Amino acid sequence: MSTAMMERIAEASPRFKARMAGALFLLYVAIAGLAVFARRGLIVNGEAAATATNILAHEPLFRLGFAADLLAIACYIAFTGLLYALFKPVNRSVSLLAAFFSLVGCIIQSSGCVFEFAPLIVLKGAQHLSVFKVEELQALAYIFLKLYSQAYTIALVFFGFFNLLIGYLSFKSTFLPRILGVLMASGMGGLTFLAPPFGAKYFPYILAADIGEVLLILWLLVKGVNEQRWKEQASAAGEWRSQRPTEARQGN
Repeated sequence: MSTAMMERIAEASPRFKARMAGALFLLYVAIAGLAVFARRGLIVNGEAAATATNILAHEPLFRLGFAADLLAIACYIAFTGLLYALFKPVNRSVSLLAAFFSLVGCIIQSSGCVFEFAPLIVLKGAQHLSVFKVEELQALAYIFLKLYSQAYTIALVFFGFFNLLIGYLSFKSTFLPRILGVLMASGMGGLTFLAPPFGAKYFPYILAADIGEVLLILWLLVKGVNEQRWKEQASAAGEWRSQRPTEARQGN
């Protein structure tokens, strides 16, 4: 019985997987937006003392932002897994490489969350930190936040490679419009953070270039994929088995 259930999950409708991927991405965006909103106004650029005061005065909001960041990363990991399954018939190796880049980005971002939460530990005044002056603790907390920001920009580089490869897979697929692949590949703006000053300066334009990612997600959510073409491409790649052999085995 468990084997049959696993086979049904593996043979789930590709359209359902596509729509689940779209829904997960929208959930990721909503939770990430909540994290940004929770931290809004707490971090004052170049002002360690003001930032420390804001964090302590609005500790629940700061904790909410931290928790939301972790939940958003979890959603993106699940989203990555669904896209891997969806694009595996196009090119298994490239789809696996894309998933690898995305997961590395998620690992870096989640590791950076340690720096995000560290200021609260420092500012709460643990006993072993009493040897430091208040100004030194505030400066240390601010440095941790800067390190979190740097970790986030490094993660963007890996997400840029992910977008580029997903764009290629979308273009080569037979079950999605090719224009979505072209537009998705244009969302590799995260690669500009290989030169951090350049990436930071043109970050608003980089976000605008991600319109292809938005369009792809909306297409997956509303239209899904052409299921017949997906199965044909999967069958040609040896990634799809019809249910008839399974039923025949069960009948025997």
